[in-house]
Amino acid sequence: MTRKDLIYPFMLALLLTSALITACKKNQIELLTTDDVNIVGYLEKYPDSFSLFKQILDRTETSAFLNAYGAYTCFAPTNSGVNAWLAKINAANVDAVDIEVLKNMVQFHLLTDTITTAAFKDGKLPVPTMFGQYLVTGVNFDGGASSYMINRQAEITRSNIRVGNGMIHQLNNVLEPSSLTIAKQLEAKPEYSVFVQALKETGFYDVLNTVDADTAKRWMTVIAESNNALADSGFASYAALKARYSTLGDPSNPNDSLHMYVAYHILGGVKFLGDIITSPSHQTFQPQEVISVQLINQNVIVNENEFNGIVEKGIALKRPSSDNAATNGVWHDADAHYSLKYRPPTAVYWEVSAFEEVMKLPAVYGKSSLTWRRETEADKLFKDIDWGWGSNAGTNIFTYSYSTSSSITRYAVHNDCNQLPLGLPARPIWWEMTTPPIVKGKYKIWICYARSKQSSSSNMLCQVSVNGEVMPRTFNFTDLRPKGSDSELEAIGWKQYTESRPYASDSNYAAKLVGTYEFLTTQRQTIRITPLSGTQNNNFLDMIHFIPIDENQILPRFRIDGSKVYN
Repeated sequence: MTRKDLIYPFMLALLLTSALITACKKNQIELLTTDDVNIVGYLEKYPDSFSLFKQILDRTETSAFLNAYGAYTCFAPTNSGVNAWLAKINAANVDAVDIEVLKNMVQFHLLTDTITTAAFKDGKLPVPTMFGQYLVTGVNFDGGASSYMINRQAEITRSNIRVGNGMIHQLNNVLEPSSLTIAKQLEAKPEYSVFVQALKETGFYDVLNTVDADTAKRWMTVIAESNNALADSGFASYAALKARYSTLGDPSNPNDSLHMYVAYHILGGVKFLGDIITSPSHQTFQPQEVISVQLINQNVIVNENEFNGIVEKGIALKRPSSDNAATNGVWHDADAHYSLKYRPPTAVYWEVSAFEEVMKLPAVYGKSSLTWRRETEADKLFKDIDWGWGSNAGTNIFTYSYSTSSSITRYAVHNDCNQLPLGLPARPIWWEMTTPPIVKGKYKIWICYARSKQSSSSNMLCQVSVNGEVMPRTFNFTDLRPKGSDSELEAIGWKQYTESRPYASDSNYAAKLVGTYEFLTTQRQTIRITPLSGTQNNNFLDMIHFIPIDENQILPRFRIDGSKVYN
């Protein structure tokens, strides 16, 4: 007995459970309504459109559970679409089709959840079909009109038909599930022959040609490079690619650079474009190496990063030829060639107040202060800055603080700081920020702040955690920088980070070492500041330095204009 033979006895229970889970969901969309109590009743009401699909449901014994209470979505092909599909598979009628083919077809048109077009984004739907593969949605523009496309195979001709046990979307064609693995799909396309040869030589072809019975291990995502993309970078053949990358002459060796190049183009899990853009980075099959992702002008861009003021341009994933579903995952089409880069650990001198949302405000950035107020705990105001909700709603604010005359920011780098209210439990109970990309390696981490003390008894002791790991040393926003030479200060975990001139060597500008951390992957990291004792609104964070442990920790210092001083 096959898995598909076993699925039907349990399907009703599965659907009933799903109904209970989704029953309390509200769809914020205007829906078409019907008096029919269920999906089958609606299909029966319109035989001119759905008699053939209803016949398929009857023959596969699916009508019975679609008559039951539940919450699911049916993509229902019309008679013309079913007839076109029958002709394509050389079947005279529904009765002539193998029953397993029909069962697969039905499962691929059903979801165990109620999904309206409000959930249709470019990319996969939020739940898989009962067949186990995801459906991909998009918008088709034709003659000035737009319509939803499903899997690039069928157009929705009527949508959001609400019935008693779910939702119906009417299709003009039958949807067909993938029957080939990622490896077989790429091999069938001559325009990817060089990349496919690299897959075979490295052994990844066999990996990508496997459909693991364990769905937790089955799914993979590949970013493929076409022959044109490779040729544009000077690789007109596999021989040229191998000559450039195969450092050991054995691409199957994990230490060979060609093996690393291919591994760097494979991600774990099934990640359509809509999934890829939800995270700033994704782990690849190359150990401890990730790709970074940005959405720039609606384009999905891989590996566009800025290191020490130098922008490394990324490559785009081509939407029209990406999101190709396979039996074991999905593959995308890269617009150009990209390689795994080795970078030595490199110091990052992060000006925390140069964040995206304020830099988009030319009347504010580098000109005046601005405060944002978070009205509810659920509000998300910034892409890379977040904080733990304080019980006093009025203190859940964030200020970009700028002044050339203020005693606080007058000598800060670029005259600006992030002003962070802190204190348990009334004020924000932590602040979390996403760093610029940091090259993997071991670094010392310095918190650079403009000291402020609201009263003689103010105390603002904090701990820092990096990617969830607590650093061993605390720091205090109210502490002055101690006196002493550079070497004396470094020995006790302090330094002067501003320019070494009398007016800027003020001990109010302090850098405190909070610990050493080894970054295992090259990507953007997460850093959090949490108060341990004290409470005050005026905590001014200027910079955070990440400096490789074998490099000079004291120099450079920074002038007010942001330029570096090496003496």
